[in-house]
Amino acid sequence: MTKRLLWTLLAVTAMAVPTLASAQTFKVEKSSIGGDGGTDYITAEPGTGRVFIPRGAHVMVVDGATRKVIGDIADTPRVHGVALALKAGHGFTTNGGDSTVTMFDLKTLAMIRRIKVVQGGLDGIMFDESDNLVILTNHSRPIGTVVAIDPKSGDIAGTAELEDDSPEGAVADGKGRIFVNNESKNTVQVIDVKTMKAVASWPVAPSEGPTGIAYDPKTNRIFCGCSKTSAVLDAATGKIVATIANGNGVDALGWDAAQKLIYIPAGRDSNVTIVHEDSADKYSVVATVTTMAGAKTIAVDPVKHAAYLFQPQYGPAPADAPPGPGGRPARGPVVGAWFFAVRH
Repeated sequence: MTKRLLWTLLAVTAMAVPTLASAQTFKVEKSSIGGDGGTDYITAEPGTGRVFIPRGAHVMVVDGATRKVIGDIADTPRVHGVALALKAGHGFTTNGGDSTVTMFDLKTLAMIRRIKVVQGGLDGIMFDESDNLVILTNHSRPIGTVVAIDPKSGDIAGTAELEDDSPEGAVADGKGRIFVNNESKNTVQVIDVKTMKAVASWPVAPSEGPTGIAYDPKTNRIFCGCSKTSAVLDAATGKIVATIANGNGVDALGWDAAQKLIYIPAGRDSNVTIVHEDSADKYSVVATVTTMAGAKTIAVDPVKHAAYLFQPQYGPAPADAPPGPGGRPARGPVVGAWFFAVRH
């Protein structure tokens, strides 16, 4: 095997979901493309086919249909995620290496400005369309924070403190509230957008380690992606109304509202559990597709009805290599990765 850097992008396309949820067959197509760096949260631009993939110190932009690299955003040290504010024509990246957000032009990919975030610990990022805000979830110390940014100017519009220093995904309900998964505390915290204050905290037990999150406004349900057992919450009360069995090693969650499909990636079990929302309180696993070890984040294009995952493949670590962050085993060089297209 060559040491040429390759990457993995998984496209999961659901064509039609039957009225009564049942097991569905997915065809897996495999290919590969080159590139540099590790990865974290990926983002799909609705309808265009563009997929934004953090690669350590830059962001690779890929056409999801052809798997060709069509652009790159440079100088994003230890980048974690990308948010797209389509009406403003701007994109944003969370750069953990220097605690900044890169604001870039969506057409040209050129940097517009660099926004300093003094709280530090930059990680997750999403666009809250209903409140017209870019939302950051930061592993700040000693306490996690949510930072809101104006998508047009790039100015910081507000900050909220959380109960956990490990916030992960965030999602808005379109009614002035933001829900944030707190991975260490095993809670969903509710943020009032006007005051930027936490107004409620809901436990997700028996589920643990909530990371990815999505919201269905039609049923008023929150989907919390957790390792092994994900949770569905009533967004009015915080009550758990259903649980979903899935794989281990979840770090994101995808939701296709039109198809009523939830995608739950499991990096440790090398698969994606695909779940149909039968009703507000009933959920059926319709398929489990194989991916590869480490593929734990996912992005859904709700227009093309495709979901994407990306994961580099690492070679053996040198015998004298120090452990990774948090005591994780050391990784060797990136030696390759795989692209999977999963279709009915």
